[in-house]
Amino acid sequence: MSTTPTRVFLARLVGLPVFDPLGDQVAKVRDVVVALRSDTTQPRVLGLVADVFGRKRIFVPMTRVTAIDSGQVHTTGLLNMRRFEQRSTETLVMGQMLDRQVTITSNGITGTVYDVGMEQARNRDWVLSRVAVQEPSKGFRRRGQTHIVEWGEVTGLTRRQDTQGATHLIAALNEMKPADAANMIHDLPAERRSAVVAALDDERLADVLEELPDEDQVEILEHLDSERAADILEEMSADDAADLIADLNPETAATLLGLMEPDEADDVRRLMSYVEDTAGAMMTPEPVILSPDATIAEALAHVRDPELTPALAALVYVCRQPLETPTGRLLGAAHIQRLLREPPSTLVAAALDESLDPLRPDAGIDEVAAHLATYNLVAAPVVDDEGRLLGAVTVDDLLDHMLPDNWRDNAARPGPITARTTRPQGGGR
Repeated sequence: MSTTPTRVFLARLVGLPVFDPLGDQVAKVRDVVVALRSDTTQPRVLGLVADVFGRKRIFVPMTRVTAIDSGQVHTTGLLNMRRFEQRSTETLVMGQMLDRQVTITSNGITGTVYDVGMEQARNRDWVLSRVAVQEPSKGFRRRGQTHIVEWGEVTGLTRRQDTQGATHLIAALNEMKPADAANMIHDLPAERRSAVVAALDDERLADVLEELPDEDQVEILEHLDSERAADILEEMSADDAADLIADLNPETAATLLGLMEPDEADDVRRLMSYVEDTAGAMMTPEPVILSPDATIAEALAHVRDPELTPALAALVYVCRQPLETPTGRLLGAAHIQRLLREPPSTLVAAALDESLDPLRPDAGIDEVAAHLATYNLVAAPVVDDEGRLLGAVTVDDLLDHMLPDNWRDNAARPGPITARTTRPQGGGR
């Protein structure tokens, strides 16, 4: 590992791409696995936990890491594609060590761990050698003083802690895409997950919940107090909230719907009224809707909203008043590519795709899939018998319903390393 720095701080490893010898990215670093022994003995770094294509987590032994440089991790390419399962003798640095309370023995200062450094020993093993500790904030200081000390100069890292904060782990999670953050939360121990869920703000937790498996969603929501659970559901997209509420027991579902804002609850109830796996059940009730007198400049301003998914931003729907679903009569839809070609002052009604047929809410999943595939669409309007817009089905809505229930756990796609799997050495795997 001649190109690898002599010391690496592990929080900076998270999110780095992992490459095979051919230069193909095969995974992304999510955590570091170590074997804790004592407060004074430097723990051996067993390997990395890496996401394969954002979904499946595998173990990458340090014996397979050839270099860490320029924001990249390089491997021999000989990786075991079995899902990573943490053992009782192993500790995850990001998931379990950050935010632990420790004491610096030389000065008695108590603080929390915000990073850990590793370096290569003479026997070529990687060990944890440094601990970055932050004191509590004092007075008007926004952040407490920080210290970077030798591993043996702190106590408290190896003993079990009944209470552990989540400040620094939350900071790391907030830097990730929701799907990646969900993947990390999914693998946290129960008590650590509870601390993280309590510390995440409502909007971020809603984004993460949408990416978690159904059973995790239900478990997390049922452990929240009812008021906060209702707030989280309001932050979620209506179709995801409807799917989640449908998985709750009827009494809990009724309570949460009663605590939600009336408009939000009405959208969810409406989606729940449709038969499962129909266009009505899977549609998004809040696409971009404009009146006939809106200009293309206004339409483009709406689709620039960073909260919109790419599929929802691909079409704008022009309707008569009212402009909230169910709207007045749908006049048509305009593709963003067409909008980009027209003068900004032109009315959006002049750019409508007159050949675009809407879907009915009772259209089955196969019919929806055939419709999007036939017309090369990433979204399509759903209207009632009176021609009023009820919502829009997007390709990501469709995929969520077509994939098996456990697809998030089993979504390992073929990659360059699957043909060269071997039993790794190191970490007992």
